[in-house]
Amino acid sequence: MVNHRNAFRKLGRTSSHRWALLRTMVSQLIEHERIETTVAKAKELRRVADNMVTLGKEGTLHARRQAAAVVRGDEHVFKLFNDFAERYKEREGGYTRVLQTRDRKDSAPMAYIEFVDRPGELVAAQPPRQQPEQRPAYWPFPFSRPRIPDPAHDKPPPPPPKMGAKMKKNSK
Repeated sequence: MVNHRNAFRKLGRTSSHRWALLRTMVSQLIEHERIETTVAKAKELRRVADNMVTLGKEGTLHARRQAAAVVRGDEHVFKLFNDFAERYKEREGGYTRVLQTRDRKDSAPMAYIEFVDRPGELVAAQPPRQQPEQRPAYWPFPFSRPRIPDPAHDKPPPPPPKMGAKMKKNSK
């Protein structure tokens, strides 16, 4: 079935249950800045979280009251209007990213949702390691490795015996 004219994901819940879930998840995302959830919940949470950061950037009393109606906890509202507003003042949108990770044991696809440009996100690049000396190519038969001829020590093989000629006996 085609998903036209459906404004949001219902997540298999009633509207009050869905809204309570999203409020809790956006509060946890603001607190931890990265959480793991299912892909559908992460994609729906991304909309709410981006709107909350936009309210935080707005910085007015009305925006603070609107955010407080959604986000659980005054410390989360404070972080939203101080830390996130400063961090994303140059960014116009797209404050979160969804990274798909694994399938849960019930085959539900899981994902991380995180704020972009969070502190400690990027690790300083390490200098390139010294490459080890190049080894000869792997040969699967260790005792039958093809020899590379050395003309200084190798004698040419003797010519094959002629047809009908008698072989010399080794005398000791």
